[in-house]
Amino acid sequence: MLKKYFTLFALFYFLSPVIPSSQEALKSFEEEYFDFLSLQGLTKRPTLNYRTLSDSAWKINEEDNHPWQENNLGVFHKLFGDFRARIYCLDLFMSYNTNAPYGQNDGLLWQGRGFNALLKSGARFEGYGLELTVLPHFAFSQNAYFEIMPSVYESEYGYFWGYGVDAPQRFGDKPFFDWCFGDSEIRYSWKTLTVGFGTQAIWLGPSNINSILHSNNAPAYPKLDIGLRRQRVTIPWINWYAGDVEVRFWTGRLSESDYFDSDNSNDFTMFHGLAFSYAPSFLPGLTLFVNRTCLVPWEWKNMKYIFPTNEKENINAIDDQKASFGLSWVFPQVGLEIYGELGIDDFVPDNFPHGYIRYPLHSMTYTAGLKKIIPITPSKNIFGELLFEWNSMEMSQDFQFQWPYSPYFHHQLIHGYTNKGQWLGVGSGWGGNSQYLGFKLYYLKGYSSIFIHRNNPDNNFLYSKAVNDSAEDGEMNIKYFSNWKSNFSIGIDTNYFLLNALSLGAGFAYNHIINPYYYLYKTDFWKDDLTRNVSLYISLKIFI
Repeated sequence: MLKKYFTLFALFYFLSPVIPSSQEALKSFEEEYFDFLSLQGLTKRPTLNYRTLSDSAWKINEEDNHPWQENNLGVFHKLFGDFRARIYCLDLFMSYNTNAPYGQNDGLLWQGRGFNALLKSGARFEGYGLELTVLPHFAFSQNAYFEIMPSVYESEYGYFWGYGVDAPQRFGDKPFFDWCFGDSEIRYSWKTLTVGFGTQAIWLGPSNINSILHSNNAPAYPKLDIGLRRQRVTIPWINWYAGDVEVRFWTGRLSESDYFDSDNSNDFTMFHGLAFSYAPSFLPGLTLFVNRTCLVPWEWKNMKYIFPTNEKENINAIDDQKASFGLSWVFPQVGLEIYGELGIDDFVPDNFPHGYIRYPLHSMTYTAGLKKIIPITPSKNIFGELLFEWNSMEMSQDFQFQWPYSPYFHHQLIHGYTNKGQWLGVGSGWGGNSQYLGFKLYYLKGYSSIFIHRNNPDNNFLYSKAVNDSAEDGEMNIKYFSNWKSNFSIGIDTNYFLLNALSLGAGFAYNHIINPYYYLYKTDFWKDDLTRNVSLYISLKIFI
């Protein structure tokens, strides 16, 4: 009997009407494709600043001409009444690193040396304002041996400097398997008012490679959120469309990794977030945004920090507040987007206005970039997309008169800006800088791309050596000046629709690492140490 009912349901499901809309995971090739279409004016971005899988609901007219119109990008199927469903059938990613860890913005997965894999599969149901997503993630890392620097924390695998950060250089000395609820959540929405609980990853701001305050670089965490999705604002009485707004508050729980300390009483950190953005009607294509996050110890009394506060005069206050603000401006007439984000992590001494007039760069970080559509052969739906992004997370130099500093460290909140040992924001230069240049070619059956990427992961480690020291005797010049750790990567990748509902991806990157351990283990301080790593990946995705 059960078999009969299952067969009837399957027939009903697969023969049900198809609804042409799409809900895409962060940084998936489908989401990036829809964003490519938005730069041409073929679709409208469903969000302004705060993105999750549930918020990334793209729509495109069936009659619009675009490169992948014949390919299945995942659709909803009508069930009964107002209920509909989408199956995330299979999403498999596998990589291999020959000599060193390599990879970012991959959530639960830590791509260490050796073989790595990430599997996602699940379903999403919607109806009458209710949304249920069940999309767990399963990860494996071979975690083969590579040399690390001496840890300054309890675990021998901990980070090599800092005043509070849970960022293991290596996750133990054995292969490991991990899983989480991934992009799962339950949500209720009434028009654009929405409230939900789950573990969906968040991306804040317009950046494509390095988001200052929140990306999907670290594993997702459980959170409760409430706010307004993208909402048109019309001024009453005069019936004037003022633009679109988007607002989201959330509170979540961050977790310590297994490679930090043995104190079970400090395993969790409370995380508050606020994201606000506005797209004025009188400046088409422009979006302005401001984001704020706050880390506090996991105690219910600290729920008060969900709203911004300045308690720096309260010696008992233990909080780490960060903010960012910026803009994105899209010009669909020429297929161009420019964007920028400034981040701050500390109150400027003497506060407003004198401190900001005297030295506004205190603790400031930034990201700037652009995307440009390049018509190659429009008649055959072949287009290029150029992406450039520059990020800097280096400490402002006024800290040379104070103490060693890095934007993701905090001496009172000992885990720093991480979840389960991975950085919540910038994944390639958390204390350094990054420059990325890529070109992607879209055609009827997929895309191919090439990129170059240069970054210093943590220049602040070397800057910290100069605090309270002197360069007069030349010792710092010999020991530190030429010993920056840097990565230069060049790679290609492609994703091809073998069938209408089956895509296969593959990629290759050469990672040239200069001074992988800074000045440690070097015998000639003026000669660079080198590590050469090759990273290979394949991916498989099935759509229903």
